[in-house]
Amino acid sequence: MSFALIISILLAPPFQAFVEPLQPRDSILVADQFRYGVELKDVPEGTPVALPEIKADENSPLQMLGTWQLDSTRVSRRKETPARYDIKASLLFTTWMGGRYELPPVPVLVDGDTLVFNAPAEPLVVTEPSIDMENFQLHDIKPQVKFPYTLKEVLPWALGIWFALLLLAGLLGWYFGTERKRKEAAALAAEPPHVRALRKLDKLRGSQGQQKAFYSGVTDALREYMAARYGVGAMEMTTAEIFQDLKKTDIPADLYEEMKTLFEQADFVKFAKYTAPEEETARVLPQAVRFVTATYEQEIAGQAGNDGDQGVMPGPDGDKGVMPGNDGDQGVMPGSDRASQKKED
Repeated sequence: MSFALIISILLAPPFQAFVEPLQPRDSILVADQFRYGVELKDVPEGTPVALPEIKADENSPLQMLGTWQLDSTRVSRRKETPARYDIKASLLFTTWMGGRYELPPVPVLVDGDTLVFNAPAEPLVVTEPSIDMENFQLHDIKPQVKFPYTLKEVLPWALGIWFALLLLAGLLGWYFGTERKRKEAAALAAEPPHVRALRKLDKLRGSQGQQKAFYSGVTDALREYMAARYGVGAMEMTTAEIFQDLKKTDIPADLYEEMKTLFEQADFVKFAKYTAPEEETARVLPQAVRFVTATYEQEIAGQAGNDGDQGVMPGPDGDKGVMPGNDGDQGVMPGSDRASQKKED
């Protein structure tokens, strides 16, 4: 038998051979695997050690699986002395036949000397499962055992589903909210500028007590209307810039001065912490409504005059741009204060 150099270690007694089943049971069954080898205790570092090359025998009921496997553990280390180790060298075997087996001795070459390790005194006994062939009955493969789900298993799924539903609800809410706002914005954009301005002004009724918010709402509605009606960039302009551009339009002088005073007063309230008298604040909303309705009527009258409409009749003051009503009165814009007064009459 030839030897192959495996490790370089000085060996010191005691040495012993061992048989160690890999399965946690007190006997070895057919097809079980076990290790057979030598164990070296308290070994200092040093001399070469050689283990035998053992070849598998195809005719033997014992089948060798693999080659030598080494496992070392350092047990001590002192200054100026070699470290000491516990070492296991083993081979893995299995068998497919029951019976009693005598394990072969293991020779080990240690620093030129041959040491022979014999197997334990008792032979290796491999047992086979006992089957009563006369009463044996075939059975189907048992199904997997189903254990009830625990909270630890269910909780991640519940949290995942809850998070997914919450995310879906958020996405649906965002989508429908955005769609509603888009439709509302489209509907408002489709409204004529004067209707949109009157609607916003009407929402400000009763909010005169909060002057800063009230004046901001009124001027914002008027700025938007002026931008749409006269084509000025009122939303980005200061009060002085707005009325500098409005001088070039056809706004009547009295309405121009009235709106300029309203905007200047609003600037004091919004930026200078000015508190306007109640009687002045009470006149703001009617002035804004009058400005919108009057300029809209002026626009309608101008369009009718340019088209040469034969149905336009001069008013009492000679204004030819006002449409007469069915009863001969001057026409007014639906929704205005004058229209409400006419309806009540």
